[in-house]
This record gives sequence, C-alpha cells and structure tokens, in this order.
Amino acid sequence: MAKIVFLGAGNMAGAMVHGLLAKQVVPPLDLACYTASGRSAAALASATGIRQASTPEDLLSGADLLVVAFKPQHLSSLTPEWKELTAGKLVLSIMSGKTLARLHSVFPLARNWVRTMPNTPGRIGAGITGWCAAHELTGTDRHTVQELLGALGRELETTEADLDAITAVSGSGPGFVFEFAAAMESAARDAGLGAAQARLLTVETLLGSARLLARTGENPEQLRDQVTSPNGTTLAGLNTLKAGHFRALLSQTVLAARARAREIAQEP
Repeated sequence: MAKIVFLGAGNMAGAMVHGLLAKQVVPPLDLACYTASGRSAAALASATGIRQASTPEDLLSGADLLVVAFKPQHLSSLTPEWKELTAGKLVLSIMSGKTLARLHSVFPLARNWVRTMPNTPGRIGAGITGWCAAHELTGTDRHTVQELLGALGRELETTEADLDAITAVSGSGPGFVFEFAAAMESAARDAGLGAAQARLLTVETLLGSARLLARTGENPEQLRDQVTSPNGTTLAGLNTLKAGHFRALLSQTVLAARARAREIAQEP
C-alpha cells in the first residue's frame, strides 16, 4: 500500500493509524505524522511505533498520500511550502466543512483531492465514513482510499452535495446519541436505579436496539410498534416524547449541525 502520512495527530488520526496497523494494511514504518508543536505527534508515534516527522519536508518526502487530519480552522495557517510539497500527492481531508475547491486552492499541485467525513466510533473500527473525490480515482488510489477508510469501519462513496448532511447525521450524530444516553442514564437514576445499574441498562439497551435495527432490516417504526402495547408503558413514554416534539427537536438539531458545516465552508 502507498506510504501514508498524517498532518495532525488527534483522535481521528490515531483511530486511522490504529486501524491500519490492527488490520495489517501497512507496517508502522510506512506511516508518519507531523504537528507544528510536536506534542500530539510524539504521543501518537510513541503509542503506535510510526515515525514522527520533524518538518513538513520530512513528512512529505517519499510519501504518496497526505491525510489532512487537523481542525478546519488550521487550514488557513498553512505556509506556502505545502503547495510544492504536495505536488503529485493524493490529498485526503477529514476536516468538516472544507470543500474540494478549498482543498484544491491550498494544495493546487496534488494529483487528486478526497473529502471525507468519518466519525468517532471509527476509534474501535465501528465507524461510517462518507467520502467523495474531486476527480475519478485511479484503481490504485481508490483501493488506497477504501483501505484507509475501511480501517475505521464502513465507507460510503457519495457526492459532495451530500457531505454537509452526512457531517450532521453521522459525523456529529455520535454526540447526539451520547447526549441521549446521558439523559436516559440520568432518567434511570431519577427512577430509583443506582448509578451502575443505570449505566449498564442504558448501554445494553442502546446496543441491543441498534443491533436489532441493523440485523432485522425492519424500519424503526415497525420495531417501535413491536414493543408498544395499547395503554402500555412504552406508549405512555412515547406520548411524552410526542408532546415534547421530540422528532421536530431532533430535526432542528441535525439541521443546525448542517448549517454550521456550511458556515465552516465559508470561513478562511
């Protein structure tokens, strides 16, 4: 597989590196990372055995694929040297909101640009990553991209027009699910359960429900109805969610996240 290097060494870069190594897609010495401060890069290199590059030139020397894995606001701070250093390279971004056109403007000499939106379950190989490329990928580059993203879980090729919505649903979605889990856990304690019981019941209920949804192929409403009896406990709870406009609130949540992704695209 092509030599892969990471500009940034945070959680998602670490998830990619751990996934690639766990699946033996590429050996540690064919991976490298770089950060301006060096701190997070040193930590990632120490934890995984990959190489910590000392300079941008050192990072890109001999590399074929650059993964831009830092926060979107850092893109505007890149120095002009990155233009020449990425000439002929494949550039893949995991930054939310940064368009293919923006990537092209920063790395104009790259051979192609890939925009992706992974999510944090990728840390355990259970993620889903939407992605698109500026131009049709060669067979070799497509294989490289799919193996890299496959290290995080499943991957879904899509259009750039859909990526802001994907950012809101699956990129930000784990945050919404974790907030729901925290609320359910808190509610379990309000109902009289101890902290350990509340955590166990919440986690296992979420896991089991998600697995049931994935494995049966039935839609969520069908599965909801199977657990809902006339005048029963589930119906009482569902009526409370309905009265609180739960679905409308969740729709507003996702649309707010999509709007922010579009705002990021306009920022320098």
